Amino acid sequence: MKAVVAYGNGKLEYKEIDEPAVPEGYVKVAVKACGICGSDLTRVLSNTAHSYPFVFGHEFSGVVVELGEGVTATSLGAHVAGIPLIPCMACEDCGNGDYALCKQYGFIGSRQQGAFADCVVVPVQNVFTIDHSIPLETAALFEPCTVALNGLFLSNLREEATVAVIGSGTIGLFALQWAKICGASKIALISRGNQQDDLVYQCGADAIFNTKSADFGSQIETYTKGRGFDFIYDAAGGTDTVHTAFAIAGNHGVVCLIGTPKSELTFDVRTFEHINRKNLHVTGSWMSYSTPFPGREWSMTADKLMSGALRFSDAMFYKKFPMSEAEKAFDCYTRGEKVQGRVLLVNP
Repeated sequence: MKAVVAYGNGKLEYKEIDEPAVPEGYVKVAVKACGICGSDLTRVLSNTAHSYPFVFGHEFSGVVVELGEGVTATSLGAHVAGIPLIPCMACEDCGNGDYALCKQYGFIGSRQQGAFADCVVVPVQNVFTIDHSIPLETAALFEPCTVALNGLFLSNLREEATVAVIGSGTIGLFALQWAKICGASKIALISRGNQQDDLVYQCGADAIFNTKSADFGSQIETYTKGRGFDFIYDAAGGTDTVHTAFAIAGNHGVVCLIGTPKSELTFDVRTFEHINRKNLHVTGSWMSYSTPFPGREWSMTADKLMSGALRFSDAMFYKKFPMSEAEKAFDCYTRGEKVQGRVLLVNP
């Protein structure tokens, strides 16, 4: 089979590799689409992989083409979205249903060979069967969609609350939609002015604020009537966006950090005072899993998508490339393009 093999910093080769066997309890999925996540960028472009050579890719969808011995939970021809986390299922955290906190976990596309390939072999628990009416390219967005929803669950978002989402990437757009579905009263996107406004409003935002505006602070003050936001979801993971999250939070506000900063983050006295004097509640949100595995995040994504309450717009994709042109896909991020949305690698 063919796969996109990374050999180091920016070194990719689309080449023939051995097709993996399908052990007991595993399935082989013919990959139809796989998104390029921010974590893939650092592994391919910044030497952060556990090892090389390696096949990355964890936001995938496809068709089940082979069943290992004993597999009954899915069937040949099933359309599936990939579930990348492989929890050990034996530790205390897994026993509590906190699969994302498992310390002995595996992960498709970072700790075991991933889906930038013709096919991928995974445990049967790591495929989520979807209705055939859902386009497989759309299904490649299931994983980031569940990541956004997990943040709302962990923060205990309440109805009628005011919400700010920082970052207009894929997870930020889904966070807007989930906030709307969960009954938030006011929903604002906070960004640097690089968003697609029409798409942002379609995803449920009532207002957009640009942090580069000279009067950004006074705009937020006016919009929230001096109260600040009740819930803030930082889906950008920038060193500056974390500070912004604390600054725009209201008293007893909840700040949920979903994005991951890629450089060192320090708190100055002013940031600490925001946390301390507003009695803020701060939570991280890592991945997207609950019991029974993979959890309500995945079933709710499928249900809301089928009902039409959740929208997977074509505008969420920036560009689509054949898997054989993976180098061109990653070049989008190195040649200064203004990438808005997921870059997708697809197979026929």
